[in-house]
Amino acid sequence: MDKKSILQALEKLKKDSKKRNFSQSVDLIVTLKDLNLKNPDDQVDFFVNLQHPINKKMKVCALVGTELANECRKVCDETIESSQFPSFKEKRKAKALARKYDFFIAQGSLMAQVASTFGQTLGPRGKMPNPKVGAIIAANPQIKPLYEKLQHTVHLVAKKEPVVHVMVGKEDQPVDDLVENLLYTYDQLVHHLPKEKNNINDVFIKFTMSKPVKL
Repeated sequence: MDKKSILQALEKLKKDSKKRNFSQSVDLIVTLKDLNLKNPDDQVDFFVNLQHPINKKMKVCALVGTELANECRKVCDETIESSQFPSFKEKRKAKALARKYDFFIAQGSLMAQVASTFGQTLGPRGKMPNPKVGAIIAANPQIKPLYEKLQHTVHLVAKKEPVVHVMVGKEDQPVDDLVENLLYTYDQLVHHLPKEKNNINDVFIKFTMSKPVKL
């Protein structure tokens, strides 16, 4: 995978795709091989801080106590205080919350409560507050920098099926930004695989509504 092949694939996607009334996402799809996904060491589960924003606002919800609530409200898209947690025991309400937000951050001292209240809903969706991306917070100064970081952070996951599918930008972004995001994400994935490129089967890119183009 190199810059030339990505440019050619993006050009083909733009040529073959019907005009939509919205800016389509640009997705990287990588199929993997020679991995035993029942072995945690072979699973893919990490975050990439992209070189360029992806022209999509990442919505962030904070799950915190009273002491952090005011600061979180200044920064995050929604703040839920611990006193409100019991109302989310209702599965329908918890699922609606999970669909609404891209990332959840939580106060470290409340993680046991967060897990018991939201774990069954957020866990299967890969949205539990994750220390790998710094989403477990302890103090106010962490909140704004974390929120800004999450605006160009993506989650790469392959735990059940040997496929990584991740959005790296939008079709109306500068082509060079898309190329750099694609290359950087691919390189990060390769370095996280036990046999690196030997675990890569095929690589594709696609728009939201297009067929994949193989690289």
